[in-house]
Amino acid sequence: MESRPHYNRVLLKLSGEAFAGDQGYGIEPETIQKIALELAEIQAGGTQIAIVVGGGNILRGSVGEKQGMDRAQADYMGMLATVINAMALQDALEKCSVDTRVQTAIPIPQVAEPFIRRRAIRHLEKGRVVILAGGTGNPYFTTDTASALRAVEIEAEVVLMAKNGTDAVYDKDPRTHADAKPYKSLTFEEALDKKLRVMDLTAFTHCMEHNLPIIVFDMNVAGNIQRAVLGEPIGTLVERSQS
Repeated sequence: MESRPHYNRVLLKLSGEAFAGDQGYGIEPETIQKIALELAEIQAGGTQIAIVVGGGNILRGSVGEKQGMDRAQADYMGMLATVINAMALQDALEKCSVDTRVQTAIPIPQVAEPFIRRRAIRHLEKGRVVILAGGTGNPYFTTDTASALRAVEIEAEVVLMAKNGTDAVYDKDPRTHADAKPYKSLTFEEALDKKLRVMDLTAFTHCMEHNLPIIVFDMNVAGNIQRAVLGEPIGTLVERSQS
């Protein structure tokens, strides 16, 4: 007997770095195909999936600013990078026979639909995977914020923060502190009080205000996205206090 999904509709945030695989930059087709195969299995299990993609494997606006670019201009370039990633993921998913739609926050009608909330929900109800690109469509906002915003708009039950090499939320940076300890669960208030970096603060506050749980986990472990969808205890669950 197959396990039933714990969540019926999820918003999955995929970092741009995840598309680069071991090469660290650009797009590695083999890596994207592995992601697509796992998503195809989840979609076949009945879970409705919306995906927000980052663009850090190609260009991140904040990095462009540090290199002397105008921040707004760099952010718009980063939005275009997310569209490239969305198209690559769409291609991989369709090779797995998954019906897919790309919607963008900035109009690019030749390659994608514009983001229209009701249309996105209808696609999900019809069993299509919806890939949301272009961030919020505005500079100075991260794709974390786009994830929180879109998750509330499409009435997702959880935000799945699939990290590239980070398996949980820690009490301190595990890359520089050998004694860093992971949290299995946190309340929104605890994460704020401890100044823990779960996601961009604007995005985190939006999730807290709308009581939208967040699961932070390592997407590089095969099957982890599905484990999160099934409600298995992986990574860190951030949610409202039950008291």
